[in-house]
Amino acid sequence: MATEEQDLRELPAYGIAEAAHYLLVPRATLRSWVAGMSYGSGSERKMFKPVIQPAAKSPVALSFINLIEAHVLAAIRRKHRVDMPAVRRAIDFLKNKLGSAHPLADHKFETNGVDLFIERYGQLMSVSEGGQLAVRELLQAHLRRIDRDEKGFPLRLYPFTRVGETEQPKNIVIDPFISFGRAVISGTGVSTGIVAERFKAGESADELAHDYGCAREKIEEAIRCELSLAEAA
Repeated sequence: MATEEQDLRELPAYGIAEAAHYLLVPRATLRSWVAGMSYGSGSERKMFKPVIQPAAKSPVALSFINLIEAHVLAAIRRKHRVDMPAVRRAIDFLKNKLGSAHPLADHKFETNGVDLFIERYGQLMSVSEGGQLAVRELLQAHLRRIDRDEKGFPLRLYPFTRVGETEQPKNIVIDPFISFGRAVISGTGVSTGIVAERFKAGESADELAHDYGCAREKIEEAIRCELSLAEAA
């Protein structure tokens, strides 16, 4: 995927805890995806290799593109307990077919890429036809939460804010060109962090909705987002 040098979308911007919160995945899981981990003991000790190459390794930090990759990978892993070697082989398959270093973030994935992945996924895992349909629906639900620029490069991500619901309003957005890539209320540019701080200081959701000229639902989503992030830190 060709990009301009020093594109903000490819620079390290998110720590493990923050990214894991935005993606609604456990921190240990995300860390293993981007940094790997060792397991076992003694002569049986083995290494789980990273699936996603992070923008920075010391300390580990993810770029916006890494966030997109992990967002899509979460769809693959969240509902169907596919073993990671199979996922790796499927991703390698896409790399070869799409010619992309980041196939899960590439716009081609939204067209023939989904079919290619499901095809490979089915071959590797002997998934039933119904299972393949479920995978497709889950992937597409995640892909619909990514806005792209005219070249198909990821531009914005609308993270899920509630576990277990694939169809959710796009109330919160992550845009690397707004608020340094931190989450904001969609359509306003208002940082979810600022909203949560005012709420914790005693202002009501209704007062904040009036001040920012947006629906109470968006204020509640911003508060939920940030309070959960604080708990994860």
